[in-house]
Amino acid sequence: MSKIVFLDVDGTLIDYSAQCPASAKEAVDKARANGHKVYICTGCSKAEIEQRELPELDGMIGGNGAYVEDAGEVVMHQGLSREDVKRIVDWCNERQLGFYLEANSGMYANHYMKEQGPAVMFRYGTGKGADEMTAKEAAANFVNSFIYAEGEDLYRDDVNKISFILSDYQDHLDSKTEFPDLIANTWGGKGELALFGDLGPAGITKKKAIEVLLDHLNADQKDTISFGDAKIDLSMFELCAYNVAMGNGGVEIKEAADYITDDVNENGLYNAFEYLNLF
Repeated sequence: MSKIVFLDVDGTLIDYSAQCPASAKEAVDKARANGHKVYICTGCSKAEIEQRELPELDGMIGGNGAYVEDAGEVVMHQGLSREDVKRIVDWCNERQLGFYLEANSGMYANHYMKEQGPAVMFRYGTGKGADEMTAKEAAANFVNSFIYAEGEDLYRDDVNKISFILSDYQDHLDSKTEFPDLIANTWGGKGELALFGDLGPAGITKKKAIEVLLDHLNADQKDTISFGDAKIDLSMFELCAYNVAMGNGGVEIKEAADYITDDVNENGLYNAFEYLNLF
């Protein structure tokens, strides 16, 4: 029976230096050759994904569920309104927080991101196990990938979600109060050590996006498998029939998993695909 596999990207399909291990690419290629479908299910926008060297896939879920694509066909796209974007942009600028708008056409950032981003992304990389040289290079590449803009040029109507640097965890708590009509998450660390907050449209989750895709495919939930490493991936686990946590994942995702892999950098994804008889 063919399966539908959903892979988180950062920390799952790719390591924390933004590289996809050769073993992970081989696992995806073998699974697809064996008749299974493989989709990424990520917080990244399509623009971010196009910068990554990933294996060939059947499609993607992006923006934590705001965007669904199957074989090049856009199945769903539900992002933030221009008014929502303006509110968030102004709020972040008032607090002097670096941020970037995650749109499928590109990633648009303010000048605070140029100033604050390298140090924060360096902390992200080293905190996830990358050596200092690799983390520094990955941080520079990440910040240099943005389109920098100011004023009304940042008030866009094609944004999936917005990530912003946390000067303190209170920024995340304040964002929940300031934008009760939106969904607020954190990423880049655990609990109050998170490095980024993000804001996206209400009702958008990885779980909901998978439901939309399964309906489009006329596929059965019992044939689904998900892989993740972070709290944001728990919504995938709520829906999918079998759930795999990466060995580098947090406590919550591991407790919710049916299976825990080796670390992503040590052939973890390949070994899990083999264990699940995907090839």
